[in-house]
Amino acid sequence: MNANILILFAAALLIFGCAKSSSKEKTEMPVNLSNIDYDTATFAGGCFWCMDAPFEKLSGIKDVVAGYAGGFINNPTYEQVSSGSTGHVESIQVIYDPRIISYSELLDVYWKQFDPTDAGGSFYDRGAEYKSFIFYRNDTQKEIAGASKAMLDRSGIFKKPILTEIKKFTSFFPAEDYHQHFYKKNPTRYYSYREGSGRDNFIMSIWGDEGVNKYIKQSEDKMKNQLTPLQYEVTQKNGTEKAFQNEYWDNHREGIYVDIVSGEPLFSSKDKFDSGTGWPSFTKPLDTRYITKKVDNSYGMIRVEARSKIADSHLGHVFDDGPAPSNLRYCLNSAALKFIPKEDLEKEGYGEFSYLFK
Repeated sequence: MNANILILFAAALLIFGCAKSSSKEKTEMPVNLSNIDYDTATFAGGCFWCMDAPFEKLSGIKDVVAGYAGGFINNPTYEQVSSGSTGHVESIQVIYDPRIISYSELLDVYWKQFDPTDAGGSFYDRGAEYKSFIFYRNDTQKEIAGASKAMLDRSGIFKKPILTEIKKFTSFFPAEDYHQHFYKKNPTRYYSYREGSGRDNFIMSIWGDEGVNKYIKQSEDKMKNQLTPLQYEVTQKNGTEKAFQNEYWDNHREGIYVDIVSGEPLFSSKDKFDSGTGWPSFTKPLDTRYITKKVDNSYGMIRVEARSKIADSHLGHVFDDGPAPSNLRYCLNSAALKFIPKEDLEKEGYGEFSYLFK
């Protein structure tokens, strides 16, 4: 094999990074985004005005529809549902691409939008029509929802039991047009309502402000001084490190992985698995709020790129060949990450994630 062929082979390894390997060579198939088979999730968490926006801002979401679910009257009006006589609850229907975002990730976002310990409504909206529900459409959604609820209950984040019901989906009827995407149509009233109801203050008290003041992107000069050349190439220039020759591909210690630039909490060892690729691989993020995704058309392929939200670091790519039930594989560069072992979480300022390892 001459030198030119060796150079081309090495370049191909970098370009087609995260290709799965086995005893026989296997070529990575880029994500096919041309024929999209969308899935649907149905959630209730109080006023549907406030539940719409957080999901619409996620990557992989086709639409979020406000409506009424779980009742016994067809095509109810807002006035009928508000009377509490229809059995319906204010809900949202999230239509999403499972090759980009998983049902489990949607649940992680869902829990951060309301008080799941409130059995009588949601903030100052009282009554059965404002109770929280997860309406599952199949056994897989039921299993994932149950595990997610159990994990939240064990975490101790809330001091009272989680009362959100997991119920079989039966019906959903879109609400009137003026309720759809209300945060866009009437932003002044929307934000006033969120604040006045106590929802925003509650979310802040439990989940914080997404690290707005804690996690920051460093200046260009500081990054060049503090990052290694490889870390800078990967995070700032969308580079790819070598398979099986990186720090965390074979790391089996318990802990979390944070952004090397900003410190944003990104992934947990609980969701790490051996993909056979030679890069660290995960089934889902630790906190979906810190991950952004976009279509990557580089090198003549269509792939889904994963980046950190605050630092905007290139992390790697997302593929749809991961293990069930999420079927997603976050294939990442070790150079974009810093590992915090579970015994150092408190010391390093990540004590809120200690519950994962109890």
